[in-house]
Amino acid sequence: MTERRAVVLVDGEHYPPVIRAALGSLAEQGTSAVAALFLGGTEKVVERGADVDLGVPAEWVAPSGGPAPDVAVAAAHLTRLIAAHHPDVIVDLSDEPVLDARRRLQLAAHALLAGVVYEGADFVLTPPARPRLTRRPTIAVVGTGKRTGKTAVAGELTRRLYASGRQPVIVAMGRGGPPQPVIVRAGARLDPETLLAVADAGGHAASDFYEDAVTSGAATVGARRCGGGLAGAVGYSNVAAAVRAADGLPGDLLLVEGSGSAVPPVHADATVLVVPADCDPELVRGYLGSYRVLLADLIVVTMCESPRGVPEKLDAVTEALRSISRRSSVLRTVLRPVPLEPVGGDRVFFATTAPATVGASLVDTLEGRHGCEVVATSHRLADRPALISDLAAAPPFDVLLVELKAAAVDVAVRSAARAGARVVFCDNRPIIVGAHEAAGDATDLQDAVVALTQLADERATAR
Repeated sequence: MTERRAVVLVDGEHYPPVIRAALGSLAEQGTSAVAALFLGGTEKVVERGADVDLGVPAEWVAPSGGPAPDVAVAAAHLTRLIAAHHPDVIVDLSDEPVLDARRRLQLAAHALLAGVVYEGADFVLTPPARPRLTRRPTIAVVGTGKRTGKTAVAGELTRRLYASGRQPVIVAMGRGGPPQPVIVRAGARLDPETLLAVADAGGHAASDFYEDAVTSGAATVGARRCGGGLAGAVGYSNVAAAVRAADGLPGDLLLVEGSGSAVPPVHADATVLVVPADCDPELVRGYLGSYRVLLADLIVVTMCESPRGVPEKLDAVTEALRSISRRSSVLRTVLRPVPLEPVGGDRVFFATTAPATVGASLVDTLEGRHGCEVVATSHRLADRPALISDLAAAPPFDVLLVELKAAAVDVAVRSAARAGARVVFCDNRPIIVGAHEAAGDATDLQDAVVALTQLADERATAR
């Protein structure tokens, strides 16, 4: 039997003899406690902070006004104990009222960040596998869920990297990714006809790696993944093979893009977290959303406009982020459509995954900045039957302006080809709004990208 070293989490709601017996049982099963952390509770000990003999070094978390600990304070203790004792596992022997489910998972996030298993009476949480697969500095772009703006942020990051003299290669994984990694070389021509051929051959022609290539011009490699865990681990992927393929392409930096709330299964030297302004703060603060926040070196809050990002929602999300980490800069942004070819003077059918609630602002941008007339809009790009219906009901149009997502190619592009309309792909680009320097918000996107890249370079050099 392989012996495991454990830091155990305990509380004063348990009689010390019961805790000692539990530690003895663990030892018999091959798990030896090397330190104990009292999280709170005083009912069954003399007083909080009492010197309790558990047979291993023990310390208390400072009181917070009740039996439950201040999670940030408890996490600082736990992080220090992990650094001092290098345990294989954190064993949680606490319980209500000291440690409820939310606080338990918040503490678990810190253990997972340190690469340590966290287990309790009826659960085991393992750190997502993120092996070092490349010598290149690596930046990850991850999100709290689907349709948060990850691809828009990754594309903007790529363009900014090019502007600063770097040569990034993107690896993007997705639920519709290819069975073997697919390489798109920098500057490759990906017109509607080429992508239709991909779709006709059975591929998902609107995968993120195609969108990244079209909107940024960078070399990209497509990968697939299936499943997603609480902390963002994937159940299956071919990302490792995609990273090896990316290493064979010209470049000096790797950018890996997550899928939904799943985190790319590769080590990143710096991480960007994308959070929509209307995200439920409990999904940020609770469950294992905090793990993603702890990973982040830069946080981009997207959709910071009414009705999705009204001030009270945005403040609640920001407060949730800051309750977990104050080390990361925060960018507040809105996403604006940018046609990748001129559409001035054209009658446009606009197909997007954005909700109808923001439709007016998107149309205003297209008509005001790009000089087209939007004669119809479909917000149902991800709903194939509904998109077909919207296209059939549309008045005559010259241009199909479409995001390269979901049913963009197999439905929208094919329909436009039959109607004789020109197809123009549309990018979504983040624009900073409402920055507050006093609150630690970043105020310049290029500066934020330069700082993030420098951090990735420094960490890669120090490996």
